[in-house]
Amino acid sequence: MRRVRPGAAASRAGTSGASGGGADRGAQGARGARADGEERVLSSVPAPDAGSGGHGTPEDLPRLWHVTLSVSGREVPLTEVRRGLEQLAHDHPFLLTSRYAGDHAEIRYWEEARDLHDAAAVALRLWGEHRRTAGLPPWEIVGLEVIDRETYHQRVAEGYGPPPAAPVGIQPF
Repeated sequence: MRRVRPGAAASRAGTSGASGGGADRGAQGARGARADGEERVLSSVPAPDAGSGGHGTPEDLPRLWHVTLSVSGREVPLTEVRRGLEQLAHDHPFLLTSRYAGDHAEIRYWEEARDLHDAAAVALRLWGEHRRTAGLPPWEIVGLEVIDRETYHQRVAEGYGPPPAAPVGIQPF
């Protein structure tokens, strides 16, 4: 099954051969009249680094994303929560900080990913995939924030948003 963004199928249908150009025109219309290898440009979205001659960072290069994952559930002993978070931090040293209480916790870390969707997908799997191996409580994810590195540093500089990740480690709320 091929996914198409809303409205794209209708606009392609109108150019695919109804213009009387035959099969060659239909193939060209379906590609949006682009030469082979040429990227499609969306007129409603500014090009990255538009002022620098179009030589932006390739989309496939990973970027750093600051992730805050919040989980919550029924109350469990604090020692169990701390032990589970310590094991998670040992298994995955990328964790910056974890704050916890008997019925909720917050994990903050940097994720390297191609885009926000990839970083969020990894974050949404983190708790569930490591629940058993790290001995984490059977809580559900109740919050997720994923922001790029620039936004994180801008927020910190302006005095709002997540404070810098210090002290590093696992701390009670």
